[in-house]
Amino acid sequence: MTHPLLDIAPSVAAALAEGRPVVALESTIITHGMPWPQNLDMARTVEATVRDGGAEPATIAVMGGKIRIGLEDDALQALAKTPPEQVMKLSRADLAVCLANGRTGATTVAATMICADLAGIRVFATGGIGGVHRGAETSLDISADLQELARTPVTVVAAGAKAILDLPKTLEVLETLGVPVIAYGQDAFPAFWSRDSGLSAPLQMNSAAEIAKSARLRASLGLPGGQLVANPIPVDAEIAAAEINPIIEQALKEAMSAGIAAKAVTPFLLSRIFELTDGRSLDSNIKLVLNNARLGADIAKEMAGR
Repeated sequence: MTHPLLDIAPSVAAALAEGRPVVALESTIITHGMPWPQNLDMARTVEATVRDGGAEPATIAVMGGKIRIGLEDDALQALAKTPPEQVMKLSRADLAVCLANGRTGATTVAATMICADLAGIRVFATGGIGGVHRGAETSLDISADLQELARTPVTVVAAGAKAILDLPKTLEVLETLGVPVIAYGQDAFPAFWSRDSGLSAPLQMNSAAEIAKSARLRASLGLPGGQLVANPIPVDAEIAAAEINPIIEQALKEAMSAGIAAKAVTPFLLSRIFELTDGRSLDSNIKLVLNNARLGADIAKEMAGR
């Protein structure tokens, strides 16, 4: 039985009913990741990439007191046009409050996983997950995405964790929580804009079939939680670590000097890195999301036996 708070788009509902592959997509990248109308173009392109890959896209957001699983184009346009200050950025803690207040909300990785699971969607493609922020030993700033990966059975395809984070500590927390971190096609753990973070990934797989089989076996063993599939950015879109890391350090220092904290940190850093790279970081971001959408479609097809 469908949860009463879910509003599932007809195309997604049909795919789920017929056992066809579906890939969940987040909405924070639309509302807080880039300006209008580039955000709408990006959202449409990501959805088209999933369809071209043989799966049905399901962009998730909270609108009108409902969790929308799949957005028709008019709803996608309305969300993309809404000023970011009018959209709640939703994680596990905010989801029910947003619904209760009838607010518009965009889903982060954690909230997208929760909503996808409610709808019976097992694969989610995004850009990069949240993680342990630098200086977390004093700020305790750790993304809810990590705990969600440990409890919600969704395979998340991302280009690793966002490079602005403390990647060694992020991997340590994921290990402690029992989350499989699977590098796709290489041994190195990718760092969002860069293919190699300088850290080895705990696990490695080379095919969508292997990843889908692993998800099924986790379920059969009664193991909770999902999987993180770390899919490196395409070579032609990469900004090498030696180039991007000094820029990240500069943006972090500016954020600290300005007293920016909590949920405001990531949007500030991404915006500042965009400026310091003359827009290259956003171009790379879009290409890595599309790359993840392609792999997500392949995994969803394997899970559906297509």
